Amino acid sequence: MLNQTVIRAIRDAVNGSGRIVILTGAGISAESGIPTFRGPEGYWTIGSEVYQPQEMATLQMFQRHPEAIWSWYLYRATVCHNAVQNQGHKALVDLEKLLGDRFALITQNVDNLHIRAGSSDARTLQIHGNLFRMRCMGGCVEAVYPLPQQLLGKKRNEALSPAERNLLKCRDCSGAVRPHVLWFDEYYNEEWYRCDSAMKAADEAQLLIVAGTSGATSLPMQVAQRVLGNDNAIIDVNIAPNPFSDLAQRSKGGAFIQSASATVLPALVESVSAAVS
Repeated sequence: MLNQTVIRAIRDAVNGSGRIVILTGAGISAESGIPTFRGPEGYWTIGSEVYQPQEMATLQMFQRHPEAIWSWYLYRATVCHNAVQNQGHKALVDLEKLLGDRFALITQNVDNLHIRAGSSDARTLQIHGNLFRMRCMGGCVEAVYPLPQQLLGKKRNEALSPAERNLLKCRDCSGAVRPHVLWFDEYYNEEWYRCDSAMKAADEAQLLIVAGTSGATSLPMQVAQRVLGNDNAIIDVNIAPNPFSDLAQRSKGGAFIQSASATVLPALVESVSAAVS
């Protein structure tokens, strides 16, 4: 499955002093049965209006229709909660154990599957947030709270119940809470979305492995371009050619593997393990 170019890139990274950085996107989640919420599954009805995901996932829409947006996110969280992490997620847990602090995982995914699989919070940079966490809308504290388990099980277009409304309150000030996710009309920052840490990981990367992302947002592309600019290798794993596959084939010692993440990532980790030993 892995050609000599890929095996050599892995061996060089393991024997070097830099980090091996993983960047994951929606593709690895799709392999666990989670639909792409930018597609038809993400459309939502509020009153008589049907909204696209790009309209729903905004601070402006949350301020106008907080309960409807919470219903949408709780439905999404329920779908993600019912999904099971796949062999790709599990392989990355093994890779972190092998590499320790030389490992970093940057993920665009908010579905929590990496954390559920066993990836550490410290080395998992969730640059778009996490559906299973919430924080005070007014910012009374910097803390991010876990989403109460009682809120899971939401059906599509199901309104909030009085009990659910009561759970969606800040535990410190009793004010409104919001999903801990980056909205389309917001900006990356370090405090909530670890953007500076992601770029630092890119600077320290000797090898970047991209799995299941097509570069729809800016920060992941900046990460890959930084690695390319530093003359280091990029391996892209995706079922179809995409902007990252182009960068990978342009990078020194890089490669594009056109296949599913759940199939390729275990093989990549096995190759790392062989190089370590």
